[in-house]
Amino acid sequence: MAEAGAGGFSNRYPSFYGPEGRLVLVDSALEAVNRGSTTIGIKTPSFALLASHIKPARPLMEPTEKVFPVDSHVGATGSGYIGDILQLIDELRLEAQKHRLSFESPIDIGSLTKHLGGYLHNYTIYAVRPQAASVIIAGADQTGVHMYQVDPSGTYFRGAGFAIGQSADSALDVIQREYSADMTVEQAVQLGNKAIEKALGERSVVETGVVTAKEGKFRKL
Repeated sequence: MAEAGAGGFSNRYPSFYGPEGRLVLVDSALEAVNRGSTTIGIKTPSFALLASHIKPARPLMEPTEKVFPVDSHVGATGSGYIGDILQLIDELRLEAQKHRLSFESPIDIGSLTKHLGGYLHNYTIYAVRPQAASVIIAGADQTGVHMYQVDPSGTYFRGAGFAIGQSADSALDVIQREYSADMTVEQAVQLGNKAIEKALGERSVVETGVVTAKEGKFRKL
């Protein structure tokens, strides 16, 4: 019985890891993210901005929402399979609500990100399909304005500029060249639109949201 169990595990093992030790299913999820909508995040000490390309919808269909309020002080956007993105947004909202009920205060952005990273990491441990979505989280808490990117593996990064989705490298190049820590929200909106248009090679419809240190509230523009 033990041999059969060991053999069963051994037979499944290659489905997790490739020849170079890479997680095959996570790599596939990242490929799905790279085919998604071009999505960017820009943060300065005074605000954080999220922007995502809205792909044209079929006739008589409304376009899909791309930037989402999570709690009053935090929002998120993502790229990849929209069903997976929506599930991750719901998970973020649920964790934020649990924190408010338990501690009667808004959750800090780092803890919220860490929770989502752990949630996604669990999909890499068991024989299930990882979530094919990367998420950018932006919010303000008692320590300031923060922005994180969380990948399908559960790995998360903190920074001032992110780009995910289709032609993300081109979009990130624009952000890196023109980013300024003292830019205004209006300038960041223009930079976000420019980065997305550069990545796609055409003028695009972009949905945008912002949270400022002064207001501490996330709102869609």
